[in-house]
Amino acid sequence: MSTENPLHNKYSLVKGAARRARQLQSGALPLMATKSMKACRVAQDEITQGCVTFVVSPHVPKTLHQLEPEL
Repeated sequence: MSTENPLHNKYSLVKGAARRARQLQSGALPLMATKSMKACRVAQDEITQGCVTFVVSPHVPKTLHQLEPEL
């Protein structure tokens, strides 16, 4: 997996846009002027224009001990 271009597939783009859309819905200001009022569309536009970047980190599975609540 290349770390230079995290948008190497559609799944990465969707995950990044979803996270940014949640930020916008929570009150973050858009980083560019856009015609759309929808958070998902604004997030996609920001990513394609290069206003927003994100890092794809390797998934580290949790062990059973880490998943259990502490008593």
